[in-house]
Amino acid sequence: MPNHPHILPATSRRDFLRRAGCGFGGLAFSYLLGLDGILARAGNIVIDPLNPLAPRKPHHTPKAKSVIWLFLEGGPSHLDLFDPKPALEKLAGQKMPESFGRVITAMGTSDNTLMPSKRAFKQYGQSGIWVSDWLPNIAQHVDEMAVIRSCWADGLNHVGSVCQMNTGDILAGRPSLGAWTTYGLGTANDNLPTFVVMADGAEPVGGPKNWSAGFLPASFQGTQFRTDGTPIFHLTPPKTISDKQQRGKLDLLAGLNKHFAAGKADDGELAARLNSYEQAYRMQSAAPEAVDLAGESEATRKLYGLDDEKTRKFGKLCLLARRQVERGVRFVQLYSGSNSGWDAHADLEGNHSGLCKSSDKPIAGLLTDLKSRGLLDSTLVVWGGEFGRTPFNENGKGRDHNPWGFTIWMAGGGVKGGSVVGSTDEIGLRAVENRAHVRDIHATILHLLGMNHEKLTYLHNGRDERPTINDGEVIKGVLA
Repeated sequence: MPNHPHILPATSRRDFLRRAGCGFGGLAFSYLLGLDGILARAGNIVIDPLNPLAPRKPHHTPKAKSVIWLFLEGGPSHLDLFDPKPALEKLAGQKMPESFGRVITAMGTSDNTLMPSKRAFKQYGQSGIWVSDWLPNIAQHVDEMAVIRSCWADGLNHVGSVCQMNTGDILAGRPSLGAWTTYGLGTANDNLPTFVVMADGAEPVGGPKNWSAGFLPASFQGTQFRTDGTPIFHLTPPKTISDKQQRGKLDLLAGLNKHFAAGKADDGELAARLNSYEQAYRMQSAAPEAVDLAGESEATRKLYGLDDEKTRKFGKLCLLARRQVERGVRFVQLYSGSNSGWDAHADLEGNHSGLCKSSDKPIAGLLTDLKSRGLLDSTLVVWGGEFGRTPFNENGKGRDHNPWGFTIWMAGGGVKGGSVVGSTDEIGLRAVENRAHVRDIHATILHLLGMNHEKLTYLHNGRDERPTINDGEVIKGVLA
């Protein structure tokens, strides 16, 4: 072992026991603190194995009941959307000054030549927030948004960064934020999943680990919805089986399972399985209705861009998200450009032009629709990707990954509309003022849902795990 000068080695077994025994006083002290509530295990959430999704009280009065997370996978360029940098115009074509520090990029192909944005920025709303001409429809809603320009993360590649934006860690295995929300609050409906995921294309990079329950019970994981046909795989019974027959089969199965479970009251896994059969039966009628747009008016369809081939796909997801929060789904996550579609390494203009076109009107339509129905005050809308893009070019026309400084925005559900929080440096490389880490973003979302991220814990491997791991602070400037 290394010799640490501030730690004197034990000279005997008696000396070792004497030193170790001093820790017993600390154990007693921690117990007394627990009685006072100072070190109480705040995550003492009692989960009923027969009904693990039963509604639970929040830690404080919530501002939001539901979350709709608009995840722009691949990394949208903050410099070309919400964070204009005049300094890039002045330094265009020059090497990045050494004063901005050394940068190790994901692709390693950049020559660090600064590249200004080609977009035209304007100020919108009473708040005068700057938005580029790529997002003319979203720009009309800036007075309802808190734009956080000082976000930063730890990952440099998509797999780790998407994982961190969902779970708080670049390494897979931890519960997603939607799973923590479900664990903390339970369900607000009996017939649909509490946490729903939908993508506009291929499966998001990293797949189901992004909506996994991790070490939490599996009941709290997200459910991926398909937008065409049956929303959930293996949910619809064969056409030859009537509803009466299906109910009879489940009743018989429940009777057999309950007979087997007699005397096994502590078998939570068996009880959870019994509950899952009943929930699946209820979802067989509720889930198809939730994704059926036949009853939506023509005006609503146009509002979301369903009348335009370019906006139809993501517009449908946004409309489905509204229908789900109406029905009590707590956490809805929509992926735009799923499988790193916003990853503009070689052709920023072509890449972002198409994706902004496909998502701008649907997202604006979602905000308009939620507000008109009185749902925006109780629904937190989050927009952003896993990181931003660099101020210097890659391959002459693209930008590399930038986890050191990027933008997300929030709207509705207790958010201070028309506000800008934090800033990046003068070229948009690093967050410098009121820096907001991914885990700060998570702490803020949970706070708006009525949960204290430090008190939302789950005992795993002898440690009270929490959503924000060992850090995370609520971003006060976001709160109304």
